[in-house]
Amino acid sequence: MAELASSLSFQQNYQASLHSKHQYKMLEGITIQIIDDELQIRRLLDITLSAIGAKTILSENARQGLIDAATYNPSLIILDLGLPDIDGQQVLKMLREWYTRPIIILSVRSSEDEIISALDNGANDFLGKPFRTGELQARIRATLRSNENKADLTVLEFENITIDLANHSVRKSNEVIRLTATEFSLLALFAKNAGRVLTHQYILKEVWGHTYMQQSQYLRVFVAQLRKKLEENPSKPKLLITESGIGYRFGE
Repeated sequence: MAELASSLSFQQNYQASLHSKHQYKMLEGITIQIIDDELQIRRLLDITLSAIGAKTILSENARQGLIDAATYNPSLIILDLGLPDIDGQQVLKMLREWYTRPIIILSVRSSEDEIISALDNGANDFLGKPFRTGELQARIRATLRSNENKADLTVLEFENITIDLANHSVRKSNEVIRLTATEFSLLALFAKNAGRVLTHQYILKEVWGHTYMQQSQYLRVFVAQLRKKLEENPSKPKLLITESGIGYRFGE
C-alpha cells in the first residue's frame, strides 16, 4: 500500500509539473542542485524545475553532492537529510563552511527538532515530504528574492517600513521610529534574513551572545516591543511572524 501511495503521489506531482510547462519560466538561467538518493524525487524535481526555466544538477548521494556543489557553485541547493553515506545535517554543516548561497531542506525527517537543527546549521528553509511542487517553487522564488544582492544593500524596504542599516535609522510611512540599540540590532538581523526562519537560539546568540541562548522569554519581550512600533496591528503581525516552537520569520 505504501508503494502504491508513493507511486500515486509521484504521478500526481508529475502531472502537475507537466502542466507548469505552460507557465512563464520564472527561474530562467538559475542553476539548482538536488542532493537526494531517491531516483523518483530527482526525476520529479528535474522535470518540475526545468519546466520553469531552471538548470538542474542531480546528485544521488552526499559525497557526489559535495563534489558537484564545489564544481558548479549552483544558485540554490535542495538537500535531503536521509542520505545513505553521510547524514544530511552533517552535509549541511560541511556546505556552510564555504557555500554562501541558499539551501532548502526537503526531507521526510520533518520533526520540530530536525527543523530547528537544520535552520541552526544554516538552512534557509525547510519543506517536508511528501510535498507539493507548487509550494516548493514558491519557496525557491522567495528564497532567491530574499538572497538577491542582500550583501550590497544598506537600505532595506518592507511595505511601509524603511531600514537604513548604515545610519541606524528606521522610518514607518516616512515617520522616524525611535528604537533602542538592542531593538535596532534585532530588527537589522531580521531584515538581513528576510523570508528566512530564524530559531530562538540563533537570534539570541547573534544579538545578545552565547550566554543568552536559552532566554527565549527575553527575546519575546523585545519582539513584542518591535511589533508595537512597526506593526499596524501588533496582535496580528504581518511583518514579524512567529513560527511556533521554532522562532521567527521576517516578512519579505
